[in-house]
Amino acid sequence: MRLKGKSALVTGSARGIGRAFAEAYVREGATVAIADINLEAAEATASAIGPSAYAIRLDVTDQSSIEAAVKAVEAKTGGLDILINNAALFDLAPIVEISRASYDKLFSVNVAGTLFMLQAAARSMVARGKGGRIINMASQAGRRGEALVAVYCATKAAVISLTQSAGLDLIKHRINVNAIAPGVVDGEHWDHVDSLFAKYENRPKGEKKKLVGEGVPYGRMGRAEDLTGMAVFLASDEAEYIVAQTYNVDGGQWLS
Repeated sequence: MRLKGKSALVTGSARGIGRAFAEAYVREGATVAIADINLEAAEATASAIGPSAYAIRLDVTDQSSIEAAVKAVEAKTGGLDILINNAALFDLAPIVEISRASYDKLFSVNVAGTLFMLQAAARSMVARGKGGRIINMASQAGRRGEALVAVYCATKAAVISLTQSAGLDLIKHRINVNAIAPGVVDGEHWDHVDSLFAKYENRPKGEKKKLVGEGVPYGRMGRAEDLTGMAVFLASDEAEYIVAQTYNVDGGQWLS
């Protein structure tokens, strides 16, 4: 088990990709905080995963909530070894219809949430003196602009940049900061994404999702489980010499 004895916190992990990360970490021997704004859902997920998982309420837009979550992990396990910044929101609209409310909400969660959660985890890791691993969730959307997805693309580009800056700054404390950039990943969130594309591209519901899946060189949309190998690797001792990188796990959608 590559993460035996490690303590991890995964934001937005009551469901979807975050839950898959938590399950993979527990299989590899870690104790995992299921951190989510929906505490009831987090508790249900932790119960389903087993005794190595426990629930914490976390709102990444609230600094006091961030600090309380890190302290809860310290109290439960003695310290934080691994953070995955997974919590994120999605929206889309043509440039002339983007609202300030949507912009503020996405940047508050996707960028500020990532930065200040990373900061709180890093402070804890530095004080403990044992190093650590921080993994940010970027996206292929952060590699390029998309006509209808300007704000989300900008937030994920910011995550890639933050990963580089934080990685270069924190490695002196033996804290490795890296990121994963998924492509299109199937899941319940895609019902929302598909409905937005249907609205703005005048498509029947389900068509965009079908076309997107067919456009992946691998031949299908990604699944949450496709991302877990990279998440385990970056948290393990095998990734000790990897610093400030963003890895594509996208079935061939973006070529670096």
